[in-house]
Amino acid sequence: MPDFDRAMQAMIFAAGMGTRLRPLTDTMPKALVPLCGKPLLEHLLLKMKAAGFQEVVINVHHFAGMIRAFIEEKDSWEMKIRFSDETDLLRDTGGGIRHAAPLFDPKEPVLVHNVDIVSNLNLKEFYSFHRPDSLATLLVSARKTSRYLLFDKRNCLAAWMNASTGEVKSPFPELKRSPGQLEKREDCIGRFLEEYGLVRYAFAGVHVISPRIFGLMEGAGEVFSIIDFYLSVADRFPVRAFPFPGLDLVDVGKADSLKEAEARCLRGDFRIAPDPAAPDK
Repeated sequence: MPDFDRAMQAMIFAAGMGTRLRPLTDTMPKALVPLCGKPLLEHLLLKMKAAGFQEVVINVHHFAGMIRAFIEEKDSWEMKIRFSDETDLLRDTGGGIRHAAPLFDPKEPVLVHNVDIVSNLNLKEFYSFHRPDSLATLLVSARKTSRYLLFDKRNCLAAWMNASTGEVKSPFPELKRSPGQLEKREDCIGRFLEEYGLVRYAFAGVHVISPRIFGLMEGAGEVFSIIDFYLSVADRFPVRAFPFPGLDLVDVGKADSLKEAEARCLRGDFRIAPDPAAPDK
């Protein structure tokens, strides 16, 4: 468990083009799209501040100058905020983390959070759950989707599955399935999971990474997905799931979910409830 007398650090993914939110993002970055009268980025920064984070790195690409100006115009953040500039190249999630590596304390874990995820997650509890022997801890939920991460009985990452095509990617040969090889029917997928002792979760776009991850990323290139990276090392390093109890989350990356989040924000749905008991470590 991290020592909270030392700086808690975080990274916010804010570089994306926000294409699913057009036409809003034709004139502003997704990070500055308003929700209940405040930009998404402000909501997240205030939540991080309340949780005790002292250092935050924001990666920027699309309308990078607008994000910089927004941060610099305010003087009440009470956190050290720096930018990882990706205006030369959008590096995807894994490449974005690797590019930002020099901005982090190499001795402390990093909370990584998509700017368009709005939830009732207790950030401090999630950060504290990260175990020193884990390469990463991933926030997951049991919600229905087409793409899942598969975890073993120890809650360690074993595979990725596209339920709509039957494809399974894994560093473990016995789990791999080409598109169409695994029947897409729910009963077939269920038998596959049961046979190998796996449970499926949807990734929630929030994770805590060990600083050890940066050395492993050397040679990975400039542009790569963090999920693909996790899968490439999951047979050697534990990447664990954290199914946060009572998680209430909306991905506001598209117009209809933004409307849903607006209505729920106004109702106060995303206030952090009293801390639930964390899963057994």
